[in-house]
Amino acid sequence: MALRIAIAGAGGRMGRMLIEAVLADPQGRLAAALDVAGSPAVGQDAGAPLGRATGVTVLADADAALADGVDVLVDFTRPEGTMAHLALARRHGVGLVIGTTGFTPAQKAAIGAAAQDIGIVLAPNMSVGVNVMITLVEAAARALDDRYDAEVYEVHHRHKVDAPSGTALALGEAVARGRGVDFAANAVLSRQGHTGERRRGSIGFGTLRGGDIVGEHVVMFAGTGERIEIAHRSGSRANYAEGSLRAAHFLGRHGPGLYGMADVLGL
Repeated sequence: MALRIAIAGAGGRMGRMLIEAVLADPQGRLAAALDVAGSPAVGQDAGAPLGRATGVTVLADADAALADGVDVLVDFTRPEGTMAHLALARRHGVGLVIGTTGFTPAQKAAIGAAAQDIGIVLAPNMSVGVNVMITLVEAAARALDDRYDAEVYEVHHRHKVDAPSGTALALGEAVARGRGVDFAANAVLSRQGHTGERRRGSIGFGTLRGGDIVGEHVVMFAGTGERIEIAHRSGSRANYAEGSLRAAHFLGRHGPGLYGMADVLGL
């Protein structure tokens, strides 16, 4: 039986790519599509922007959309929207793939609590390549001690609302895990003015925004006489959609719990 998948934010660019990916998936079926009230997509066929008739109408009533016939909801919206969908998914027993970033600690705790009842894949980046990169960064940090200065920098389009990106933070956390240190105690998320010398062992961050750049992430380990860089550059959001579908199918095979892309990919 095909996995019945719902897409949140169906009228947005990422929503459209997710819908296209589901329609191309022989083991998945588009069961519902959601967007906020007032979106031009609401009331339209979910495949209209793709020039395809799906028979699935984009709805603003998420409760009604999830009430029947949905196995997994894929959500790439904003924290407030995701938290509303989280409560509904929990009520209806629907698995949830969360690609949204920018959650507060309290919101992350609520997601963890909901995972007692439903399966949730939470990842700051659904790209397969990015998650392989996170694994590589942790291994590099384990091999290179704090004599190598760790810097994480990322570049995104002008419309991104959070900084540093969730993926950049995940990469910094990977550095901290590899070194066996506390991330919060060592992260330097911004620099301004007379900062003094770089503190040994700190994990620095840099953020750039502009144009329509999908996403670039680089982790640099700078030592004396050498520099190691691990990088990932996205030219399309299609890789996020592919990873999201893999996460959705993972939830179709697993019970309640909070999972990451490392679980999905077996890393």
